[in-house]
Amino acid sequence: MKVLVIGNGGREHAIIWKLAKSPQVDKIYCAPGNAGIDSLAECINVEVEDFIGLLKIVHDKKIDLTIVGPEIPLSLGIVNLFQEHGYPIFGPTREAAEIESSKVFAKYLMNKYSIPTAKYKVFDDDKKAIFHSKKQSFPLAIKADGLAAGKGVFIVENFNQAEEAITHIMKERKYGQAGNKIIIEEYLAGEEVSMLVFSDGINIVPMITSQDHKKLNEGDKGPNTGGMGAYSPVAFFEEDTRKWVLEHVFKPAISGMAQEGRIFKGVLYAGLILTSDGPKVLEFNARFGDPETQVILPSLKTDLIQIIQAVINGNLDKVHIEWIDQASACVVLASAGYPGEYEKGKTIHGLEKLADRDDIIVFHAGTKKDDQKIITAGGRVLGVTSWADNLSEAIKSAYDGLEQIEFENKYYRKDIGKKGL
Repeated sequence: MKVLVIGNGGREHAIIWKLAKSPQVDKIYCAPGNAGIDSLAECINVEVEDFIGLLKIVHDKKIDLTIVGPEIPLSLGIVNLFQEHGYPIFGPTREAAEIESSKVFAKYLMNKYSIPTAKYKVFDDDKKAIFHSKKQSFPLAIKADGLAAGKGVFIVENFNQAEEAITHIMKERKYGQAGNKIIIEEYLAGEEVSMLVFSDGINIVPMITSQDHKKLNEGDKGPNTGGMGAYSPVAFFEEDTRKWVLEHVFKPAISGMAQEGRIFKGVLYAGLILTSDGPKVLEFNARFGDPETQVILPSLKTDLIQIIQAVINGNLDKVHIEWIDQASACVVLASAGYPGEYEKGKTIHGLEKLADRDDIIVFHAGTKKDDQKIITAGGRVLGVTSWADNLSEAIKSAYDGLEQIEFENKYYRKDIGKKGL
């Protein structure tokens, strides 16, 4: 089987790393890929939004299956296009992916199908939004409606911060059309947990849980990022709670999407917060998380290709999905300045020191090759991922590993996974 994976981040590297272990996979292509993916797949320099170029790859290389990593091509309808051409592809359609690409639609869905979430109001006018926030109790959460690479959410402590966030999103258009509408919602306090499921549109199979670290700095301080690290599983997310979330979040979400004429096939991700009133949904994503994928897939025992084919064919209930009893931790190495402006082109040293480890994999994100060197090419550069019998050992191993890697002005959080101990 020939497989094409679309994307160039740590999530896609993790997916390809797992696919490479499948006896069903003969050849992997990736568009556009990165310097780490290059060792496992043939990278083709076609961007994720170049649908014509991607279709040409599938036609020319006789691809049997395409897997979409990032949210942007899903939101633009790549699955619809490939299906129209008769090409097998893993991921939700444009209409189903709107559960992520529009927070307003996601709130509508949750409200209609009684999925627990924060109280909220929607605004398409910055002046009305500012006036509304002036009358509220703080803190509040202010969210851009559309896709903003995980950076369009602001927790504001007072009116001045609220006005600044609204202006940033709606008037200054920092996220473009994603800021045409905003949501202002009550602030929910509690621990956050990421829960992902496979769904074929009817059947739902959960993955092991994980916890992302979205804030830039230790102690969950600083601006939001795409994710500075993750660990799995989450010990304090108990089995009874997991079953409750499946029943009251995922089942109504998947059945509700079907009733809305938006059958969801792929990976549905719920960003949950465990409040004093029980679990509530902060957001939905329509694909594998990043960096959650980097800690989930190392524990997947079942062939990923078998699961993906069952999702596409609508017979996920026929697959028994097994997990390895272990803990995983991923620490992201970022470029100084991220999630703001950052420098590129810094040479990365030390990767070869970890190449032969059987308990560590370095997933590449913002990297590329420059002659014989690997250099930085993004804000999040690498994800050092380790697994062990327990979380404490996995965390220690990941941090020991990242000490072997150097590039100018590297930055990382020093407290990844500590909440899980």
